[in-house]
Amino acid sequence: MCDKLTSFTIPDSVTSIGNQAFAFSKSLTSIKIPNSVTSIGSMSFWSCTSLTSITIGDGVTSIGGEVFRNCTGLTSITIGDGVTSIGDQAFFGCGSLTSITIGDGVTSIGIAAFFGCTSLTSLTIPDSVSSIGEQAFYECTSLTSITIPDGVTSIGDYAFASCSSLTSITIGDGVTSIGYGAFRNCTSLTAVTFLEDAPKIEDDAFEKSSPTIYREADAKGWGDTLAGRPVRLITEKP
Repeated sequence: MCDKLTSFTIPDSVTSIGNQAFAFSKSLTSIKIPNSVTSIGSMSFWSCTSLTSITIGDGVTSIGGEVFRNCTGLTSITIGDGVTSIGDQAFFGCGSLTSITIGDGVTSIGIAAFFGCTSLTSLTIPDSVSSIGEQAFYECTSLTSITIPDGVTSIGDYAFASCSSLTSITIGDGVTSIGYGAFRNCTSLTAVTFLEDAPKIEDDAFEKSSPTIYREADAKGWGDTLAGRPVRLITEKP
């Protein structure tokens, strides 16, 4: 903990940032992570509440768990193309975060990675992502729309639960399973569009949400309802 540290440039000779390296450095406003750094350890910037923006260099391949947890002043983040995984609770409670750029190398978004990012209004998930973890975007209450790319095969339990401003979702043709309460309590959700065959889905995936489900005419495995919600053809969308 460095209470008086306001800014810091990590030298190019550094290859890794250790666990809790800058945790609770509450005066730290900016930091540059060079391309020489390949890993950022768990909780390394936890509760750096004055940190407003950060760019993660293309050399970083992994972002550990709880790295930026409770960085309540963080407004934007750019994750380089070298990163392959975003750790569990990596941005948990970053309530001022309005924009995220996720690089094309990311294949997995961890459990509760963006839990409680209440200012996040839009998000682009790259095609490289294959799994969205449990509670990944839980209580992202300003998020209005989301497109799940074709590369994603699974959406974890409560992944988008309580995203109360979410009005529409488009789910790509790779998704085969949707977990418990994945879209629970999404009270503004009116339309969920599927671009392929019916997925395996838990019965309560849309609990306390009331969307209409839309599907392609030639897709397989569909009935009149999905997880208790009515199913219509995409051509019937208003």
